[in-house]
Amino acid sequence: MTNFLVTGGAGFIGSHLTDRLLAQGDSVIVIDNLSTGRLSNLDQVAEHPNFRFVPGSIMDGVLIDELIHESDVVIHLAAAVGVQLIIDEPLRSFLTNVRGSEVVIEHAHRYGRKILVASTSEVYGKNTADLLSEDSDRVLGAPSISRWSYSTSKAVDEILAFAYHRERGLPAVIARFFNTVGPRQSPAYGMVIPRLVRQAIAGDPITVYGDGLQTRCFCHVHDSVSAIVKLIDNEQAIGEAFNIGAGREISMLDLAATIIEKTNSTSEVTLVPYDVAYPLGGFEDMRRRVPDTRKLEDLTGWKVSKNLDDILDETIAEAESESRSTPSS
Repeated sequence: MTNFLVTGGAGFIGSHLTDRLLAQGDSVIVIDNLSTGRLSNLDQVAEHPNFRFVPGSIMDGVLIDELIHESDVVIHLAAAVGVQLIIDEPLRSFLTNVRGSEVVIEHAHRYGRKILVASTSEVYGKNTADLLSEDSDRVLGAPSISRWSYSTSKAVDEILAFAYHRERGLPAVIARFFNTVGPRQSPAYGMVIPRLVRQAIAGDPITVYGDGLQTRCFCHVHDSVSAIVKLIDNEQAIGEAFNIGAGREISMLDLAATIIEKTNSTSEVTLVPYDVAYPLGGFEDMRRRVPDTRKLEDLTGWKVSKNLDDILDETIAEAESESRSTPSS
């Protein structure tokens, strides 16, 4: 049995990962300050004998030291996430990501623990190559644009992990997530699929930003979790970065139309200019972002098992259940 510490484990990806690790017979300590995570995400494992929840911050060095000392492997997911949060609170988001990761990585090194550091497709910035591989260039806008502060903070996290690996032998792995979606994802903080699904179910206007022709690829959280587990179990992954994502590209207009059809909604699509969606500024979008996952597939045999229809069907079912259980005002 392996003892895991999952930072940010009450969040969307973290809670699904916790489910998976416990199901395969491991023990899990979750630390989360619940700023964006939800304790209810862990209800299904709350009484599990190999699970422990610790409320706290990744910037608490004393607490992190204690928890990493008790663990064999660290999976560092805790971060300020979501476009809306990054735009609204750029300073807190940047400091949380950089200082928090510095604390976690430093203490992982102190005890020689293997660590997987969660990064993001945002590190590629505005690079619109047909396929983004792990060595693709970063193409960023001006430092004054808040969105790129998030990209930069996650790049700093990666630089710290790589530097500790190369100079001090830290067994570190980097995972770059491309739009992970699925059950338990909050519509808050700009997460597009749960937001559009809930608008459709409520019969509200479907708000699509910009011209709606920008495209994205969406990966089911169970597939992302599977990739994490495979990378942690593979010694050849140490010292490397890996893209985790699906390859099917869809425009936001087509996504909205698909959601309306699947929910039998009467909602209509409303295009919202970026300066209206983000009145404080600080936002810049990219037209497309498609991952090249061959490196992950070749090393681990990982494959996507759930497609966009699966993702939407599950998200819709969850949102409809929430709607039925919420008293009308």
